[in-house]
Amino acid sequence: MTTSTQSGVTQIARTGYSWLDIPAEPDFARLRREVGVRLHAAMADQGVDALVLLGNGNVMYATGISWPLADAGLSHVERPVAVVLADDEHPHLFLPFREGAAMESGVPTDHLHGPVYLEFDEGVGEFATILAGLIPAGATIATDELTGAMRRAGSALFPSAPVDAAPVIGAAKLVKTIDQIACIRRACQITEQAVAEIQKSLAPGARQIDLSAEFVRRTFELGATTNMFDSIWQVMPTSKAEGTWTTTGDLALPLLTTERELQQGDVLWTDVSIAYHGYCSDHGRTWIVGQDPTPAQQAQFDKWSGIVDGVLAVTKAGATCGDLGRAAIAAAGGEKPWLPHFYLGHGIGTSAAEMPMIGTDLGQDWDDNFVFPAGMLLVFEPVVWQDGTGGYRGEEIVVVTEDGWMPLTEYPYDPYEVSSGN
Repeated sequence: MTTSTQSGVTQIARTGYSWLDIPAEPDFARLRREVGVRLHAAMADQGVDALVLLGNGNVMYATGISWPLADAGLSHVERPVAVVLADDEHPHLFLPFREGAAMESGVPTDHLHGPVYLEFDEGVGEFATILAGLIPAGATIATDELTGAMRRAGSALFPSAPVDAAPVIGAAKLVKTIDQIACIRRACQITEQAVAEIQKSLAPGARQIDLSAEFVRRTFELGATTNMFDSIWQVMPTSKAEGTWTTTGDLALPLLTTERELQQGDVLWTDVSIAYHGYCSDHGRTWIVGQDPTPAQQAQFDKWSGIVDGVLAVTKAGATCGDLGRAAIAAAGGEKPWLPHFYLGHGIGTSAAEMPMIGTDLGQDWDDNFVFPAGMLLVFEPVVWQDGTGGYRGEEIVVVTEDGWMPLTEYPYDPYEVSSGN
């Protein structure tokens, strides 16, 4: 089936940023320079003299590194670590190895160091000596993670208890530079090209793991630098009685990819993500194996599309997470159109899902007080599911502008028809 482009979910808002502003390829030197300025400004605002970063997404953000392990490497012994000093233009980067994409960070050679092993007491002891030579006594240090060995070291590692780095990193990451947006758009383009090839070959008998293998191979051929997580091609239950459910009685998502062979009529909720030089895509659609949607399934897509349109109608700088949540609930007929253990939407950058999270257990007050700035990116992923159909889920990425939004997602909705009435 072909799709129309008259729905708001595919409409381009020509305000704020435009396609003409976003370069086809990012200027990486400018990206790193502007990120450094934002990060140091956030440190000054929070009164932080030094950052010690272990989280892969945060290290990639602070240093410009591309790291192949991503989510799979969060608890890996060999991982990069960054130290950012308030009075130093360049971050210090500690690397297990120095070849490939890791060397594209632009960090000066005198700021590149060998590996540190912070899961072990001996490694933390060595790191404490390094930090003492980098960070002046009495400095306020913030960190995003502490391993068990780091906690055991206590004041031997940090003479004064470190503060949480989240307010610093979160504030710096919130608004994206034009080159960061270019990276994310390129990641989306790579993802969508690979997914289109997979969807064309989708047929009964294909295995979920084969789809994952084809996706990873093709995205790296197209220029991806990281596969962010295990690709999801989840077969959705047609009834609650047949499905896998959470302990609270909610629809389970995601489930692990297996060797299951797809069957005619299976409804797949897809969710994949890669990174391009450290910046992520986040792609989701609903497919039906070997056939067009039934009228009930088409109606679910129409409802999903109407929810996205309702959310986009209030999306602009100055709006809040609460505004978007209320718009989604109104468009869904008074019910929350998202899974309780997930969210209506979230930010994106060096992680496939980062702050803000819309509609979580952070609560309504938090949602109502989080105001969107221009230049922030959001991923919307409402869910429509009713017994007997398999439901619909998809994801849309937009840039928030001064008086609207601009889409980064271009993928069609086949096999569903987009109604011109949406």
